[in-house]
Amino acid sequence: MADNLAAASARVKQDILAASRDVLSGRYSALGADWPLRDPGKPFSPTIWRLDPVTGGLWPGSEVYCFDIPYRHERMLGDIKYVWEYNRLQFLQPLAADAALTGNPDAIAAIEAAIGSWYEANPPFRGICWNSGIELGLRAISLLVVTSLCGDRLSDATVEKIRTILHAHQVWMARYPSRFSSANNHLVAEVAGEFLISLAMPELPLSGRLQAKGRKILAEEANKQILADGVGAEQSPTYGAFTAEFLLLCCFAARAAGQPLAKGIEERLALFSTFIAWLSDAKGRTPGICDDDEGRVITLSRHEPAYATSVSAAIAGYLGTPAKGPRPPEIELRDALLRAPVDSPAPPSGLRTFAQGGYTVVREARNGRDLHIVVDHAPLGYLSIAAHGHADALSVIVTVDGKPLFVDPGTYLYHSGGEWRDWFRSTRAHNTLTLAGADQSMMSGAFNWSHKAVASLDSVEDGENWRIVASHDGYRNRFGCLHRRTVASTPHGFSIHDALTGNPDQAAEIVFQLSPNCEVEMDGQEIRILSDKHWLATMSFSHPGRMESNSGGQAGTGGWHSPRFGIKLPAPRIAWKGTLPSEGLLTNVQLVPEDTE
Repeated sequence: MADNLAAASARVKQDILAASRDVLSGRYSALGADWPLRDPGKPFSPTIWRLDPVTGGLWPGSEVYCFDIPYRHERMLGDIKYVWEYNRLQFLQPLAADAALTGNPDAIAAIEAAIGSWYEANPPFRGICWNSGIELGLRAISLLVVTSLCGDRLSDATVEKIRTILHAHQVWMARYPSRFSSANNHLVAEVAGEFLISLAMPELPLSGRLQAKGRKILAEEANKQILADGVGAEQSPTYGAFTAEFLLLCCFAARAAGQPLAKGIEERLALFSTFIAWLSDAKGRTPGICDDDEGRVITLSRHEPAYATSVSAAIAGYLGTPAKGPRPPEIELRDALLRAPVDSPAPPSGLRTFAQGGYTVVREARNGRDLHIVVDHAPLGYLSIAAHGHADALSVIVTVDGKPLFVDPGTYLYHSGGEWRDWFRSTRAHNTLTLAGADQSMMSGAFNWSHKAVASLDSVEDGENWRIVASHDGYRNRFGCLHRRTVASTPHGFSIHDALTGNPDQAAEIVFQLSPNCEVEMDGQEIRILSDKHWLATMSFSHPGRMESNSGGQAGTGGWHSPRFGIKLPAPRIAWKGTLPSEGLLTNVQLVPEDTE
């Protein structure tokens, strides 16, 4: 890692040093919240590790056994994710990179102060920092990055504390692995943490067994959590990238140790990279499909708007291949450590179906515009509870000339979200059809679903006159019908045809959630859509209905977009409401040529 860091470009190094200066200033922001400015004289007080920056409350500390803290049901103290995020110690990564590049004594002092404070405040298995394996895996990786980059510059006492923390983490993760319906990205994080600790500290009693376990499980999970067409099984592009980054880092470390992992892991990573290239726009942004809690592995500890494409570029760097598609303009630490290519090729074009993962993507020039459409005919999510899935079957996401038009609403919050958590996962928040206000799939908790809609791709036709037909059965038992949607090209744009088979003529709502940058002008059944004051498209419907366009409002009554965790912005939400005719409803979207805006 240190060699790759030293060989990084001047621009990458400048960004690393800027991120380090930001940490040293005492500032810290994550998940849409700002932590209190740290006191330069005592930058890491014992209570900082328990502080919720939103409520100001303090979670239980070392006086309580970790599994006696009911964090899943706590509401007064806030969302546990905020405390966990700080305790991942990822803000140490840019400090370590700074120390490695420049020998900055302030960065070294801050690392030692943070580790000393954390060590004293969080003895093994006590307090809020010890009750989730994924958190231990991420924290262990942060400490390993620190020692890999600047361990030779730290005091013997600090190195010994790091070794003690890592040993305890290894024991805990081996004792309490994620199983059954929780064996998703959490399992990969835990096994990655165990494996990397074992590589770095082979003398530990468990290291031999856990290295062998890691090689086996990482290979198995690569095939389970990245499907054969490259789509992440959890459906979220960012959770797919999260899993891919753990796998990538383990591949990197194993190869550096002269003990490479199974070749099949690299093959799955390459497939994931191709999927992300199709899904992302020209700036490397991917749609906010399903959950995204901004989890990262190698990071400069700042907001990262194009995480999935950054991981995709790092995969190319590791494999020694050109990037498959656009990389983000922003620089990240993984660019340096994994030697990601700096070139950003043009996005792939045409029509591509990812049949197993459940997406068909169209990228083409149409009516003088660059059109990018993602049609979702995917499973709800991964494993029995589909924890990070949303009820978004047959949703359509559209970008025109790089400007978001029809967007996925995003995530907003997890444990503390309440009705907002339900709204952002609901069918009515997505660009699809709803019957009687009912979700296609039925929620049974903040991360659970009792009944799941099954979506299928019925047919797809490529070429100039492309056509995609898909359906789902989420309303069959309750309303006696299937929802079938056809998305097709037209000379001046595209159309969306919605029909109910088996029991038509039902009251329906068809929604199009727009970007916050969009404005809506309604004239009867015709709608003009402007983006940043420029006329982008016109919408019309084949059958009259009650038209609504709302921005903001209460959960369930208006339009909202969450561009990142913890933040929601009012955004126009167009809804057609009425009785769907037996022949279905045709929505026509005509793109306005740029010279007529």
